[in-house]
Amino acid sequence: MTEFALAVDLGGTKVEAALVDASGLLLAGSRDRQPTGPDASSDDLAEAVRAVVVHALGVLPGDGRIIGVGIGSAGPVDLGLGTVSPINLPAWREYPLRELVAGLVGESLPDTAPVTLRLDGVSLALAEHWVGATQGVDNALAVTVSTGVGGGLIVNGRLLSGGTGNAGHIGQIQIATRTPGETSERVTLEVLCSGPHTVAWAREQGWQGERGEDLAAGYASGDPLAVAAVRRSATALGEAITSVTTLLDLDVVAVGGGFSRVSADYLDLVRAVIEEAAYNGYAKRVRVVRSGLSDESPLVGAAALVHQSHLLG
Repeated sequence: MTEFALAVDLGGTKVEAALVDASGLLLAGSRDRQPTGPDASSDDLAEAVRAVVVHALGVLPGDGRIIGVGIGSAGPVDLGLGTVSPINLPAWREYPLRELVAGLVGESLPDTAPVTLRLDGVSLALAEHWVGATQGVDNALAVTVSTGVGGGLIVNGRLLSGGTGNAGHIGQIQIATRTPGETSERVTLEVLCSGPHTVAWAREQGWQGERGEDLAAGYASGDPLAVAAVRRSATALGEAITSVTTLLDLDVVAVGGGFSRVSADYLDLVRAVIEEAAYNGYAKRVRVVRSGLSDESPLVGAAALVHQSHLLG
């Protein structure tokens, strides 16, 4: 009998679910996606989650069984309460997502099977450690640079979740000094590094493009403003990685997400910043590598909460 995890990933633009086996492979036909978004109501979001879960359960083969449910969610989360408050989904504040999914699964799940909720970046770190770029590494950071910036940590061979489950929220750390009257948000890594914010900054400087793809083309052609914008993003990421590595003595950082591919040398730019910015020698030794996961990584991460549950902190 094949054992599957029901994997659910909730993000700011979509929610997905799939059945994932013990090797990290998605069952063909089980993956489904529904839109979310900042304008969605609470009922809309709940219905989207219901639709993807019901779809995945509907293709469970006769010789298969579900041994647990893993939920990776945009944060903040509260593991004690099983609730989520995604920054980009204002309709859900302290929403009982774990309870919702457990109710949807119902009799499909054995009484002893867990329903595990974690921050999506934390799940990503576990996926990289399981089948991605940080396999065999006991101290690692996984970062995704896309519409937002998320992350998760493996420390001393264990997944680091923190007191409420939000350890690894690297996108919201402050890496610049606020000027008088400036909000904390304006100096976070996400604002200084993510795709949409980098495009917005470039446009404020007079650049005429519209999207990250335009920025990539501008960088490749040597457009000065596009080059400055990409380097600004890479500098912010390198400084954040340097700080986290100095604090936690990491060995490897895996970087993924669409905007991390805005230029062929983006990771080289990040590495150069770390080499220059790291004060302590041990922080310079950290290896920055490309993520070893595909676009299925959020679901693989959610499934890892079940299949790799022995690593949960």
